[in-house]
Amino acid sequence: MRRESQNVLLVLLGGALLKISLTGDYLRYVKPSLQPWLIVAGLVMIGLAGFAIVRDIRAGQAADQHEHGSRSPWMLLLPVFAIFLIAPPALGSDSVTRDRAAGAPAAPSQARFPPLPPGEAPMLRMSEFLTRVVWDDTGELNHRTVRLQGFVVHPTPETTQLARMRISCCAADATAVKIDLASPRAEGLPADTWVEITGRLRPGTATEANDYVPTVDPLTIQQIPAPSDTYEY
Repeated sequence: MRRESQNVLLVLLGGALLKISLTGDYLRYVKPSLQPWLIVAGLVMIGLAGFAIVRDIRAGQAADQHEHGSRSPWMLLLPVFAIFLIAPPALGSDSVTRDRAAGAPAAPSQARFPPLPPGEAPMLRMSEFLTRVVWDDTGELNHRTVRLQGFVVHPTPETTQLARMRISCCAADATAVKIDLASPRAEGLPADTWVEITGRLRPGTATEANDYVPTVDPLTIQQIPAPSDTYEY
């Protein structure tokens, strides 16, 4: 790759990193704690490109070098332009139905779960709910109504699930956290529709045979806007 091509590629890559970092689009790829590192990486790339350009100008390198060699390096610019022009969506129902089930969540480090938050229907993260279903032997969830938020998935025409994608570092390691919704009202919701449900767990429905996917009886289902950060951590 010619030196000019390298400099242009560095500028575009650095600019793309800064763009997604400052607009919040980076949340579709990595966890929030990595934002400062993305900004630093983008600034370093642009700085290196600027240094190289100034060095080339001072060295008096001619800009009319003959264009020989492969054009393939310029293909590297295509994903960069895609980031500038079209931001890929966050992982959704296609990823849930395509990937294998995440299985039982890891056991929490504490020996006991803290009490559920007070209130008639406390809001829980999907990951917390599923962890309690599998590992909390107090049965507290059996007698409480909770609220959960996620997107709709239809793994089969007769089945509706509520799901969230959970990541440890980036979208490449994402796994699905999901529950079965036992309500005919949920069947009419399009896939990837974001909803908040108020419901109760059906005790004993999360087993090894069904990959620890519990069943919840929704009392209410309300459509909501997709959150700015669609993942759980």
